[in-house]
Amino acid sequence: MAEAEAVQLKEAGNRHFQLQDYKAATESYSQALKLTKDKALQATLYRNRAACGLKTESYVQAASDASRAIDINSSDIKALYRRCQALEHLGKLDQAFKDVQRCATLEPRNQNFQETLRRLNTSIQEKLLVQFSTDSRVQKMFDILLDPSSEADKLEKAANNLIVLGREEAGAERIFQNNGVALLLQLVDTKRPELMLAAVRTLSGMCSGHRARTTAILHAVRIDRICSLMAVENEEMSLAVCNLLQAIIDALSGEDKREHRGKEEAVVLDTKKDLKQITNHLLDMLVSKKVSGQGRDQALNLLNKNVPRKDLSIHDNSRTIYVVDNGLRKILKVVGQVPDLPSCLPLTDNTRMLASILINKLYDDLRCDPERDHFRKICEEYITGKFDPQDMDKNVIAIQTVSGILQGPFDLGNQLLGLKGVMEMMVALCGSERETDQLVAVEALIHASTKLSRATFIITNGVSMLKEIYKTTKNEKIKIRTLVGLCKLGSAGGTDYALRQFAEGSTEKLAKQCRKWLCNTAIDTRTRRWAVEGLAYLTLDADVKDDFVQDIPALQAMFELAKASTPDKTILYSVATTLVNCTNSYDVKEVIPELVQLAKFSKQHVPEEHPKDKKDFVDMRVKRLLKAGVISALACMVKADNAILTDQTKELLARVFLALCDNPKDRGTIVAQGGGKALIPLALEGTDVGKVKAAHALAKIAAVSNPDIAFPGERVYEVVRPLVRLLDTQRDGIQNYEALLGLTNLSGRSDKLRQKIFKEKALPDIENYMFENHDQLRQAATECMCNMVVNKEVQERFLADGNDRLKLVVLLCGEDDDKVQNAAAGALAMLTAAHKKLCFKMTQVTTQWLEILQRLCLHDRLSVQHRGLVIAYNLLAADAELAKKLVESELLEILTVVGKQEPDEKKAAVVQTARECLIKCMDYGFIKPVS
Repeated sequence: MAEAEAVQLKEAGNRHFQLQDYKAATESYSQALKLTKDKALQATLYRNRAACGLKTESYVQAASDASRAIDINSSDIKALYRRCQALEHLGKLDQAFKDVQRCATLEPRNQNFQETLRRLNTSIQEKLLVQFSTDSRVQKMFDILLDPSSEADKLEKAANNLIVLGREEAGAERIFQNNGVALLLQLVDTKRPELMLAAVRTLSGMCSGHRARTTAILHAVRIDRICSLMAVENEEMSLAVCNLLQAIIDALSGEDKREHRGKEEAVVLDTKKDLKQITNHLLDMLVSKKVSGQGRDQALNLLNKNVPRKDLSIHDNSRTIYVVDNGLRKILKVVGQVPDLPSCLPLTDNTRMLASILINKLYDDLRCDPERDHFRKICEEYITGKFDPQDMDKNVIAIQTVSGILQGPFDLGNQLLGLKGVMEMMVALCGSERETDQLVAVEALIHASTKLSRATFIITNGVSMLKEIYKTTKNEKIKIRTLVGLCKLGSAGGTDYALRQFAEGSTEKLAKQCRKWLCNTAIDTRTRRWAVEGLAYLTLDADVKDDFVQDIPALQAMFELAKASTPDKTILYSVATTLVNCTNSYDVKEVIPELVQLAKFSKQHVPEEHPKDKKDFVDMRVKRLLKAGVISALACMVKADNAILTDQTKELLARVFLALCDNPKDRGTIVAQGGGKALIPLALEGTDVGKVKAAHALAKIAAVSNPDIAFPGERVYEVVRPLVRLLDTQRDGIQNYEALLGLTNLSGRSDKLRQKIFKEKALPDIENYMFENHDQLRQAATECMCNMVVNKEVQERFLADGNDRLKLVVLLCGEDDDKVQNAAAGALAMLTAAHKKLCFKMTQVTTQWLEILQRLCLHDRLSVQHRGLVIAYNLLAADAELAKKLVESELLEILTVVGKQEPDEKKAAVVQTARECLIKCMDYGFIKPVS
């Protein structure tokens, strides 16, 4: 029974194959194989399934099935030829050649086999030629690089060639096969920076997207050696090794571009062990005194990028759990480093901030309360374990650790502030005579007073201490940080004019001092950064922000700090916050008058708006910021390293851009200074709110600017996706409207842009807005569609049966709104000109079509009338029967009246088109010329 059913399934598979349903054929053959034990039938089924594999381009499967058929019958000529075809597609030309050679031996007169034999022979010769030339190039480059007497320019050229070769698959494989890894390690041993860099960059290229080769390279070079190279002081070298490690991690994590079979697959070992080893080495680097600040930063960058889940919908967070168990104390040690203490590890200005970001990411990646409790307990044990009445240095480190956590997961930091002894220790350090202690305590107080409830506690307990330190200290670093602490506490009421913490005028005095320090270039950059942080809090006060934007030197000093290429980029958040405050681009809750009355009645606090937060003042501040060069500063900030430019900072920058783009007259200045280019990455990455704000700013620019100037080159195509995302009913009307205007402008530039808009699936959304009750939205969507219908794929959607697209356009031509009519008539004119079928379809979609056409041809607005006449001409030209129907209506009279007018300059096109319509009617013989 089973054998009979197998034969039936084979026949069914053959029928499916003839009907070109290869998937169904494959299923039939597979089911038959499960039922039969007949070797001859099995061979036929495998051979047939191989044919399906060739048709569906599943070449690995096709080669495997053909091999099974050949195992049963080594002279199966069809199976041999099918395997040859599959192997050729897989690039295994020598194996394919052997198979077709056997076919030609079995059937010497078969022309197909002879032709394939000739073609493969030529391909193999060409491949060998390339291989030999690549081999000799590789060898030549190594000879130059390893020769101590080589000239500098030859060395540089050979190094660059080697890097380029390593990035190509064929080149990387030749380097690998020709003992290249050992030779690259010899280059590393020369200790010459340029050669070491070339070796590391070549290894990066060789590891990209090839797991088997990466595993072999990692074991040959060894992870401890790679990490020791990353630990060096040289920033360029450290970054190059970081990129190499990232390529290794990507390849081992499964980001592999190649399909491996047979021997290649056997080379690939279990990568989990290697990945765990890399993680352990990176964690060890964090606490090693032998590692430079640069190396420590790169280790933190790699952990930040690869340990926490990129997508929280993935359930597995085992890497985070492993790092928390085995490395959290090491990360806390970095966070708690105090640069002025002798025990401090080598750091850069960014190291502690990167460690805080890592703690934050790890904490956010935890899935449940027990995991968070475990995380908190490790932090608590670490901090309380440092408290020692006999050793002040340990106490300072404990408070510095709390300060660092407060910059990461704030809720966790807040819990740690409640630990017994933490607040007391901060107070004690404030009163210490040692400046280092005061410095750490003041910074901790600043970070602790982020929430209003916590700030209220510190206002009652800490303000007097901060004031005392401010008065007594001679150290500018402490003085400025103390001032920031006072600024932060002074701004605890936010933008609420009625909730001022300090006496009238105090915040202006604090801000004046901050501006003074900001402009003092004699003070080191890190200390001046604190002045910006102070302003970030104080500019919530409208008087302060208004004074600040009038102080051009202070503004430009802040912009220079933001643009500086120094390693300290933690200033970005403070600058972005200050600019958000100055432009009032923070979220403001809508004030509902009834609720205000209710609150007053129940004696609840009602927030008050400062007079200088009204629109006129905000517009004036925006003008001053643009004049001071804010756009170039923002453009530089957007280019910052991703670990420093957090998603929150990106959101703040997007908010600022949107506020600056509000006035159409300013958009030209923004484009000229590189604002359009800077907005694209902000619209593609970051928080959802940030991406929407940046996309809205892009829409404002795209709506009024020449896209070729605003987004030069290929960059213009990147603008499409953010604009399409704004076409969402969850967005507000102004965002929808300006996105449609932007897309209209882009779609008018080129068919390639129209194609991109179509591929981003924008068409259904544009059609939806053409149905909108809102006049401006309907008008913008119709204008956008008017440009889009030039595209062939869009026209095909109108040609397809079973949709009302054409009906909608025809009905919109009959709207009362001139602008909607104009756009719809333009779309209809282009559609009817492109396809005769649409001319007939137009007469069938609605009974009102003729009345609408006549109204267009009589329209007061010349542009609408001209488009109506073009539609009439297209219908007349499409078909004699259709033309006859039009001539028998009142349209002939309309055309005659319009055509008889004397054409002045304005009406020339209208009169000319009407006359062309009449000439067409004469050609058909429906009317005769008057002699």
